[in-house]
Amino acid sequence: MQAGGYVEDVPNKCTEREDGWKGFYINGVLEFSMVGILAKLSTLLADNGISIFAVSTYNTDYILVKIGQWKKTVDVLEKAGYKFKISGNSID
Repeated sequence: MQAGGYVEDVPNKCTEREDGWKGFYINGVLEFSMVGILAKLSTLLADNGISIFAVSTYNTDYILVKIGQWKKTVDVLEKAGYKFKISGNSID
């Protein structure tokens, strides 16, 4: 999974936004025949009291959590055997 969290490019005429999110995506191409990946991750996080905002594209899924729950998210997923690949900033 790849970690990130930036909000510098918000459009000037944005009428409403909610900052304070940090996210990761599933590293690698997810084919349509691969089912249940987002369901498994979202269930694991929900079972641990972590709300998510998920975005699915044709080849990967993005999961965003509130910054205040980021450390707990990483801990829960790493404990379940998932690994994070860091790009740029640290995992924290």
